[in-house]
Amino acid sequence: MTSKGRCWLVLLLFISVLSLSSVHGQVSYSIPEEMAKGSLVGDIAQDLGLDIKRLKSGKARIYTGDSAEYIELNKERGVLLIKEKIDREALCGQTTPCALHFQIILENPMEFYSITVEITDTNDNAPVFKRNEITFEISESALTGARFVLERAIDNDVGINGLQSYYLRPTDNFILKPNSKIGSSKNVEMVLQKPLDREEQEHISLTLTALDGGEPQLSGTMQILITVLDANDNAPVCAEAEYTASISEGAPKGTVLTTISASDADQGPNGRVTYSISDTAEGAAELFEVDQKYGVMKLVGNIDYEKIKHYEIDVQATDHGGHSDACKVIIEVMDTNDNKPSINTMSKTNSISEDATPGTVVTMMNIQDPDSGVNGRVQCSMNENIPFAMKSTSNNFFTVVTDSDLDRERASEYNISVTCSDEGVPSLSSSVTLTLQISDVNDNAPVFERSSYEAYIIENNTPGLSIFTVKARDADWNQNARVSYILEDSSVNGVPVSSYVSVSADSGVIHAVRTFDYEHIKDFQFRVKAQDGGSPPLSSNVTVKIMIQDQNDNAPQVLYPVQTSSSLVAEMVPRSADVGYLVTKVVAVDVDSGQNAWLSYKLQKATDRALFEVGLQNGEIRTIRQVNDKDVVKQRLTVVVEDNGQPSRSATVNVHVAVADSFPEVLSEFTDFTHKEYNDNLTFYLVLALAVVSFLFITCLVVIISVKIYRWRQSRILYHSNLPVIPYYPPRYADTLGTGTLQHVYNYEVCRTTDSRKSDCQFARPCSQNVLIMDPSSTGTMQRLHSEQNILDEPDSPIEFIPLNSEGRCWSVCCSFRFAAVPPPSSRYIREGKRRTQTGQSGYREH
Repeated sequence: MTSKGRCWLVLLLFISVLSLSSVHGQVSYSIPEEMAKGSLVGDIAQDLGLDIKRLKSGKARIYTGDSAEYIELNKERGVLLIKEKIDREALCGQTTPCALHFQIILENPMEFYSITVEITDTNDNAPVFKRNEITFEISESALTGARFVLERAIDNDVGINGLQSYYLRPTDNFILKPNSKIGSSKNVEMVLQKPLDREEQEHISLTLTALDGGEPQLSGTMQILITVLDANDNAPVCAEAEYTASISEGAPKGTVLTTISASDADQGPNGRVTYSISDTAEGAAELFEVDQKYGVMKLVGNIDYEKIKHYEIDVQATDHGGHSDACKVIIEVMDTNDNKPSINTMSKTNSISEDATPGTVVTMMNIQDPDSGVNGRVQCSMNENIPFAMKSTSNNFFTVVTDSDLDRERASEYNISVTCSDEGVPSLSSSVTLTLQISDVNDNAPVFERSSYEAYIIENNTPGLSIFTVKARDADWNQNARVSYILEDSSVNGVPVSSYVSVSADSGVIHAVRTFDYEHIKDFQFRVKAQDGGSPPLSSNVTVKIMIQDQNDNAPQVLYPVQTSSSLVAEMVPRSADVGYLVTKVVAVDVDSGQNAWLSYKLQKATDRALFEVGLQNGEIRTIRQVNDKDVVKQRLTVVVEDNGQPSRSATVNVHVAVADSFPEVLSEFTDFTHKEYNDNLTFYLVLALAVVSFLFITCLVVIISVKIYRWRQSRILYHSNLPVIPYYPPRYADTLGTGTLQHVYNYEVCRTTDSRKSDCQFARPCSQNVLIMDPSSTGTMQRLHSEQNILDEPDSPIEFIPLNSEGRCWSVCCSFRFAAVPPPSSRYIREGKRRTQTGQSGYREH
């Protein structure tokens, strides 16, 4: 390359660096064609002001659209290199300037930069003639100055490397017309400067040489063979020097473009003119033809505006004598809207978080339409009712961005349809559909199916029984929608709710932890929290109310008349009582509720069933007929009280009625009745009691003697061993649940004394008692007397010290305890405690 060329290249590089843009920068480079593969184009990282790390983290790449990739990006060095050897003539032909246009795309965040690489020409093509030789038949009568049109050479290089000049050798008869050079609108013409003489020289051979301006200079030659003919002194003359025509791309074959006309003043064969295309651009010979006889030019191929927009064709008119004239046909190709817009996705995102801010770039696209004018102007649009918008960043470049907030629970996927249409008539369009997934964030708390829950469970249930299920749903997805259920801490009647119910963390099933008693607690409520598995987790609460349903587990209790064994109470009915006389009323209650507490009264037995009746609902005993003198004084009625449960429970009560008008009469009758009844039963009870007492006496006597002997032996051993005596305290048992369901009371008296050998001793005296009393006057009614503390049950109770007596021995301390015992098969029981004390040297005594 000459020094002038190098200076020009340096100037182009300097201008390209100054043209860098700050936002979407544009960098221009200029390189010569035919550079070797791997040659350096430019330091793109330095020219764009980018760091090498940014090129790597942004996954930098070159986007060329549908064009071939001649340039590659080396991200390790931040430079552009030659990927394929570039032939400027193959790439651009005669178009100048010739440049490659591509973009460099970066991600995270998305950026792109436009790069222009100008390809400069090198002198790698010599001028070439289409034919190696050309023949002329020239009449000897040709006048000096006669012109002969020669075929022009073709040099694919451009500029100074293109075709520059011609020279002709020898120049005895012919010279080239001055100013016949490339770029001129005139043809290369050979001019006769000396008349021909057929007798002297019939055949003449000339050499036409075409030279370019490159360094080194290249050339091409063509032989000109001339046959000298006899006189034909008139050459054809074209009617017009230039013909113009226009044709639309896509026109059918055979379309007439224009008609060339030339005239020759000669007559006969010397005046007959033929037309031919003498010189044309590459490829034009396959598209156009001219009729040799009539000069009509037609289209014979498929013409495409996007390939070539303008044609210049030389047509030569030649007579039979070899004289010719040339004219130029200029053909303009008119564009039609025959290309759809091409949508090229430069970069896209397949998934986006639902909390993405508006304006987040989803995809970048390049839109190309090779048509021109309005046919190449493109407008793009998207489908409606989606939270996305399309923005144009620069010419033919568009981005799709989020236009509003996203919500995965409303739409988890979007199909974004982009349609691009040109402005041609009719308009052509192309579409592309982008599928975008919306990823989930934990933005929804679990929601219970109901605002509150109520559930029912029958009392006396089995612990662990499933009561019901709470259910909460979370509109999020996957881990964010995984709901766990938690029982919130609270108390019911001072007891933690966890001792009543439990909740399954996975299923939300609520289980009963204990057995419920309707008579003690009828309902209670608590709160359950539903928490998702997101980070951070979200939760919501719901109130759950448990209703205890009654079960018929209590029999009716008769409050009146009171049943006693020591005395007999009788109702008195005067003999003058009328029908419906109210004798008395049986009063009973049932601690159950609902229909389990609905009581009905029935007369089971009666001395005279025709005299009395019992009200089914109110328990009133009335007469059903007139009382007369024949009715016995002593009447005994048995009334059954039943509840309405399933199965029903009942209680019976005996009612004694005296039919008399005066109290002494009643007293004498019932006294005899009582004594007689008493005498009848007394004998049986006396015999039974005597047998039991005798058996118990004999048994206890044997046990006591055995125990005395055993303790005496043990005390002797202990006395001689000088070991300290440690009192033994048996385990204590109590009604742990405090339900008050123990049905019997037992009284025990325990006494103990101190060892005579001890100098002092301390004993506790009970401060209070814990007593269960069965009142015989109320049928089965159990009362519980609560005391503050029991010395046997509470080891930390206050202790009162008892001093020694005058003999140096502790006084014996006797405590009276009342223990409740539960008969089998109940698991609650209280065992009798035994305490043993040492009584001098005589061993232990148990009370």
